[in-house]
Amino acid sequence: MENDTRYMTMALAEAQKALAMGEVPIGCVIVADGQVVGRGHNLTETLQDVTAHAEMQAITAATNTLGGKYLSQCTLYVTVEPCVMCAGAIGWSQIRRIVYGAADEKRGFMAYAPKALHPKCTISSGVLEEECRQLIQSFFAKKRSL
Repeated sequence: MENDTRYMTMALAEAQKALAMGEVPIGCVIVADGQVVGRGHNLTETLQDVTAHAEMQAITAATNTLGGKYLSQCTLYVTVEPCVMCAGAIGWSQIRRIVYGAADEKRGFMAYAPKALHPKCTISSGVLEEECRQLIQSFFAKKRSL
């Protein structure tokens, strides 16, 4: 889908912001009716908060923008498959669609909590997968070489 690529490119830009800050480079945008209503990137090191994942930052921004806790008309775009914690928050916020780039075999929710999402939520994966995977893999390769 053309719009999926467009919004995932925005999520990658958020991931680049995280990378520039020394954070794990994951980015997220939330879209409602063709408008970005929330964006975020990992801030776990900056905030010294293990819950400050890109999705959590974007959900908070989107609920502030829209003025309510439910995001049932929204699509969440994230560069890497959400973890179990983020999937739970996505489920509670009732987001109806998730689009992610690269799978996360080690920590992704699909392996550990595939029912965490709202029952009406749909999932699309592999959007700009190579770009998303390359960013995260190069980050960790560089970390391991230090």
